[in-house]
Amino acid sequence: MTLLDQIDTPEDLKKLDRSQLPQLAREIRDNIVDVVSKNGGHLASSLGVVELTIAVHYVFDVPFDKVIWDVGHQAYAHKLLTGRREAFPTLRTLGGISGFPKVSESPYDAFTTGHSSTSVSAGYGISCARDIKGEDGKVISIIGDGSLTGGIAYEGLNQSGPSSRNHLVILNDNEMSIAKNVGALSSFLSRTFSAKYLQDLKGEFKKAMKALPKVGDDIYQFAKKTEESFKAFVTPGMLFEAFKFEYLGPIDGHNLEHLIDILENIKKLNKPVLLHVMSKKGMGYAPAEANPVYFHGVGAFEKETGNSMKAKPKAPSYTEVFGKSMVSLAESDKRIVAVTAAMPEGTGLTEFAARFPDRFFDVGIAEQHGVTFAAGMATEGMKPVVAIYSTFLQRAYDQILHDVCLDRHPVIFAVDRGGLVGEDGPTHHGLFDLAYLRPLPNMAIMAPADENELRRMLKTALDHDGPIAIRYPRGAGTGTAVDEAAPPLPFGKGALVREGKDLLLLAIGTSLATCMEAAEQLSQRGIEAAVINARFVKPLDKDLILTWAGTTGHVVTVEEHMKAGGFGSAVLELFSDEGLSNIATARVGIEDHFVEHGPREALCRRQGISTEGIVEASFRVLGQTQSVTTLAGDGR
Repeated sequence: MTLLDQIDTPEDLKKLDRSQLPQLAREIRDNIVDVVSKNGGHLASSLGVVELTIAVHYVFDVPFDKVIWDVGHQAYAHKLLTGRREAFPTLRTLGGISGFPKVSESPYDAFTTGHSSTSVSAGYGISCARDIKGEDGKVISIIGDGSLTGGIAYEGLNQSGPSSRNHLVILNDNEMSIAKNVGALSSFLSRTFSAKYLQDLKGEFKKAMKALPKVGDDIYQFAKKTEESFKAFVTPGMLFEAFKFEYLGPIDGHNLEHLIDILENIKKLNKPVLLHVMSKKGMGYAPAEANPVYFHGVGAFEKETGNSMKAKPKAPSYTEVFGKSMVSLAESDKRIVAVTAAMPEGTGLTEFAARFPDRFFDVGIAEQHGVTFAAGMATEGMKPVVAIYSTFLQRAYDQILHDVCLDRHPVIFAVDRGGLVGEDGPTHHGLFDLAYLRPLPNMAIMAPADENELRRMLKTALDHDGPIAIRYPRGAGTGTAVDEAAPPLPFGKGALVREGKDLLLLAIGTSLATCMEAAEQLSQRGIEAAVINARFVKPLDKDLILTWAGTTGHVVTVEEHMKAGGFGSAVLELFSDEGLSNIATARVGIEDHFVEHGPREALCRRQGISTEGIVEASFRVLGQTQSVTTLAGDGR
C-alpha cells in the first residue's frame, strides 16, 4: 500500500512523519500524470504545487480553515488529499469530478474558481464573514503569478491589507502563466537575489547614503533599523507591503521542510500576510518541465514520452484558420493589429506575433484593459482584432458597451470557444456571448458555418465601420476548402442552402451541418425542410427569414447557446415585431441551467443540439400551428 492510499482526508495526512512527505509528493505526481495522460487536463500547473499543497494541508485545518485556489486548475493534488482519491480517475469525464475546485463537489472546496485573479477578493469576503460571525480560522488564497496580471487581484489586495484581518495570500510564482507574463509586474516579481548580491548591494547602499552631506548618516541609520526596510528597496516585498501585507519570501516552493516551518509560524499570526513561493511548472515530470506551455492544458498523451495520443484532425481547427487568415490579411493591411489576453497560442496568434511583433499585443490576464486598449487604437485609424475566448470576454462587458459600442469604434472581436467546449465545464463553456452582445447598440454579430466562412467573415469585419463580433467554436472545422481570396460576405445576409415546403430549420454557426443531417432524416419521413444558414445574429436577414417562415409556417431555430436571449430569441422578437401570430416556432438550444463537463459530442446530445434533437423538435412544432410558441422542453 502506498502512502497516498492511506489518505482519505487531511487528518490522515497529518499522521505521517515529515520524513515521509517527499515520498508522498512523488506518489501524488505519479497519480496526477497517470490520470491526466488518459483524460487530459491541466498538468504542468498542478505538478508545480504538489509540495505547497501538502504543506498547506499538513499545517492548516481544512475545511475549518478555508483554501481558495487561483486559478483552480492547479488543485489536482488538493483533490487527491481531500477525499477524492478514489474518484480521481474520473477527472474531467462525463459524470466524474471537475477539473476545478467546485463548492458543490466537496466541503474542502471553499470557492469555485474557473477564471483567474478572484481568490484574494473571495478570500477577503470569507474572512469578513468569519469575523462578523465571531468565528476563528485562517483564510488562505493561493494565487499564481499569471493571475496577478488581472486587475481584480489588486482590488482585493487593496482592501484586504488595510483591514488588518487574518488573511494569508500565497503567491505561487513560477515566472510563467499560460503564456509568457507581460508588463512591468512580471519583471518586478522575478527579482530574486543571492545572499552575496544582497550583501554587496547593501554595502553600496551604505556608502551612497553616508556620502550624502550632513544628512547621509542619519538617513542610513534610519533605513537599517529593520531588515524589512532594506528589503523593501530591493525585493517585490515593497509592492505587497504597500498594500499593508506582511511580506515573507521568496522561498523554495519544493522544500517541504521550509514550507511547513514558515506556514507553522504564519499560522500564529493574526494579520494579512503574503507568502511568496517560487515553484517550477511541470515539476517532477520531465516532458512538462521541458514544455510547460504544451502541458498547461493537454489532451491524452503517452505517459513515458509525453507524446500526444490524439490523432491529428484531418481538418484544421477554427482557431488555426483564424490565425492564418490574420497573417495573410495583415500582410496587405498595416492597420490590422492583434490583441489577446495571455493566450497567444490558444487564440492562434503565435505566427502573427512572430511576423508582426510591432502589431501584436498580449495584455496579460486583463480582458477589461485589452478591450479599452483596442478602442484607443481604433480611434487612431487602426483595425484592432481582439481575440479572446467567449467565457473570458464576459469579464470585459462594461468596456465593450461604453468604450467600444457607445462611440461605434471599429473593434473586431474574435470570440473563440463559442459554444460547448467539453471537459473544462461550466466556467469555460461559451454559452452566453450572443445574449450579452446582442442588446448592445451598434454591435454586429456573425457566426460561421465552416472554415471558409470564418475567413470571409474576418474580411467582412475588417471592412465594417463599427464594432463587430465573430463567434466560432473550439476544435476542428468541417474540412471545407478555404478561399485564399477571402471575399467579404454581404453584410446582414444569410443563405438558403436547402428548399422545403413543410418546415424551416434556421441554423446559426456550426449547427448548419447538424440541421442538414436532420433535414435528410425528415425527408426520409415525408417532411421537406428548408434550411437557412443565418450567418448573422445581428442584424438578422429579415427578408430571407420572413419569406421562408411564411412559406412553411413552421420554424425550428438551432444554436449552441443558451435559449434565453440567443439566436432563437432574436427570431421570435422578429416575428413579434412583424405581427406574425401564425408561425409555430420551436427553439433548440441550452435550457436555463449550467452545463457540466464532458465530451462535447455527448454534451450536445444531452442538450438536444443533435440530429435527433432537431428531428424531435421538428415533429413537435408541426403539431403547433395556432400561434408563435416556444415548446415546453423543446431542445432536450
